[in-house]
Parts: sequence; structure tokens; C-alpha cells
Amino acid sequence: MTTTTKSLVVLGAGTAGTMVVNKLRHRLPASEWRITVVDKDDVHDYQPGYLFLPFGLIEPEQVRRSRHALIADGVELVLGDVDRVDPQTREVSLVDGRTLGYDELVIASGTAPRPDQTPGMLGPEWHRSVGEFYTYEGALALREALAGFSGGRLVVHITEMPIKCPVAPLEFTFLADDHLRRRGLRDRTEIVYVTPLDGAFTKPVASRELGHLLADKGITLETDFMVEHVDQERRVLVSYDEREVAYDQLVTIPLNMGADFVARSGLGDELNYVPVDKHTLQSTEHPSIFVLGDASNIPTSKAGSVAHFSVEVFVENFLEHVSGRRMTHSFDGHANCFVESGGGKAMLLDFNYETEPLTGTFPLPVVGPMTLLKQSRANHLGKLAFRHIYWNLLLPGRPLGLPAQMSMAGKVPAA
Repeated sequence: MTTTTKSLVVLGAGTAGTMVVNKLRHRLPASEWRITVVDKDDVHDYQPGYLFLPFGLIEPEQVRRSRHALIADGVELVLGDVDRVDPQTREVSLVDGRTLGYDELVIASGTAPRPDQTPGMLGPEWHRSVGEFYTYEGALALREALAGFSGGRLVVHITEMPIKCPVAPLEFTFLADDHLRRRGLRDRTEIVYVTPLDGAFTKPVASRELGHLLADKGITLETDFMVEHVDQERRVLVSYDEREVAYDQLVTIPLNMGADFVARSGLGDELNYVPVDKHTLQSTEHPSIFVLGDASNIPTSKAGSVAHFSVEVFVENFLEHVSGRRMTHSFDGHANCFVESGGGKAMLLDFNYETEPLTGTFPLPVVGPMTLLKQSRANHLGKLAFRHIYWNLLLPGRPLGLPAQMSMAGKVPAA
């Protein structure tokens, strides 16, 4: 009796893609399943580290490792750009002409900043007076720009939601405030936070707390600002309703979009995110395709914690799926996000599809040690410790001891 080997192909070897191949390699028999993961290069970045690079709080070599070193034995890493996916023939075509057939496909190709989508954003001042920290190169360029900044108007700007790690722009703003105070430049600097939202954040409870924090630090909040173009010569942001925000140093978060091959394959929405069932992460159109991490359209944060918790649920569902059984596990949109607030402190948000961030303690009632929606040193230390956890526990697929589902233990219901 011969056993036909089945093929699982994963597109993207970032956080979600690396976790899933490492976990499934231990759960799927090698004699029955061939696992291949595809990415454009052999560089894996710890993207939360980008936030700290501009302020010299982390060194460049601390955020970069080889993908090969992070992927389990028995998983093939293919380096190349994806051209398109054909769900009918179950085939992935690479730009260089190679093709990969699959029985099951996981799209984990993430999301990326697209400054080309906003008129005037790319230009001679890109990565100079118009900076960003959502790429490795951008974070390093911004480090240089901030080193030469001697005061003026610092504007932190979000083009449109959703974005990867939606709290990161706020964190950057708070860290910039702290950085400028330590350099004796805060009194000579006006900081403005410009957002398309009607408040500081997407979740009302958290938005209120974070809005208070901006006000306490003397940071101006400019809401409902939909940028139409950037005028690099005049150094102003111009909105569709013709408001203008002037800057000396702009730190922008460009429009975020999913991978171009998603559009070429006819699999995505207008931002190249793939529609999925938000509880199973299975494509709404193609049962043999699942989408993990930032590449899907699920209505929760595009964040590493979402990748982590959703992969935990996906793995159990996938094992049921490939054995012909009904998927019985459900992802609830669980996310938790540390928010660096400066001065060696941070806040922590914990929420899901249905439940707003609440006050209380995490992960344990009373003892915490983390506090929710409240600044603390413990939260800051937790954020710093996560880099070690990421490389040594999360990516290898080892258990972290945190439930994938959001727990109400330790939380104080809102009044």
C-alpha cells in the first residue's frame, strides 16, 4: 500500500508563517506531508524592534536574523517572489517561473507600508524630513534624522487604518516626547499627533485613556484628518477638506496594504487583504486556503499577538480539516498590546472582537504582574522581555502558557 505525500505551502516566513510551519512540522507526519514556506529573502526582522531603533534603544543587529535559522528541520524554505496563486489548479507561480503545487495553502504574507499610494509622500525628502519607522531602512534613517533634530514641529501622522500594530504611532509619539525631554529639546518642540480617527485610538475606552495621556504630555491631537497629499516643498500635510498641518520633521505611517500577488490572484479586497471566516481563518471562497497574521481582513488588530493566538487556534482546526472532520475551534479576535508611554513605563491593552480593553490585571487576577489600561514599570519590562520570548519561544512554536482565547479573569468590567 502506497501513501501519497500531500503538500502544504505557506506563503510568507514572517511571524505567523514561521510559527505555523514549526508547529505543524511537529504535528503532521513527515511521511505524509511535505511542508514548504516561501519568502522573498533570508532576512527575518523582529518588527516590534523598529519602534526602538530611531531612539537608539535597540541596536540594528538585535532585530535581524536568518530565516533559515528559525525554521524547523524538515521544512523547505524557498526564496523567491510570488507572482500569483491559482486556486483552481492549486498552484503557486513564482516570478522566476518556478511553480509549487499544493493540497493546502496558507497565506501569511503580511501587510506593508505603501508610501507610493499618497501623492507627494515619496520624493527627495523621503527618509529625511519625511520619515517612517515601519521598515528597517526607514527606522535607521529616522534615527539619523532625530539625531540632527534641534527643535521645531514634530508631526506623527497616520494615513489610513488598518495599519500594522495600531498602537505603534502612539508609542512613537510618547517615546519621542521622552527622548526630546532627555535631550533638553522638548520646550523647543511642538508635537502633533494627526489621525484619520475621531480620537486617539480605535477602541473607545482605550482611546479615552490614551487621549488623556497625549494631553498630559502637551501633545496636540488632530483628528478626522484624511490626507490628500504631502507638500514636501512647503512641508505641510494637506487633507481632502483642505486643512493643512505644517511640520519640520514628519513621521508618517503610510497606507498599509497586503501583498500584490493577492491582487493579481483575485483573492483580496481593495487593500489586498483576503476575506476569511473570522473564527476559522479559512478563505470564504476557497476551502483549501487559510490566511494568517496580517494578510487577512479579520476585524481585529494587525499585531503579533493576533498572529500568535490565531495560529494556536488554526493548528488545531487544520488537523481536523485535513482529517476530514469539522473544525471545532474558534478564534475570538484576541489581541494584547503593550503601549510604551515613555519614562520607562508602558500600558497594556487586552481585548477581542466583542470586548473592549478593560482595567484590571494580566494574566492573573490580583497578582498580575501586568496592569491593564494603566502605566507601570512591569508593563515596560514585559515589552522589553518579549524580544527574547519572540526569538526563543514564539517563533519555534513552543507553548507560552497564555490562553489563545481572551480571559475575563482579573479584569474589571466597565461601569
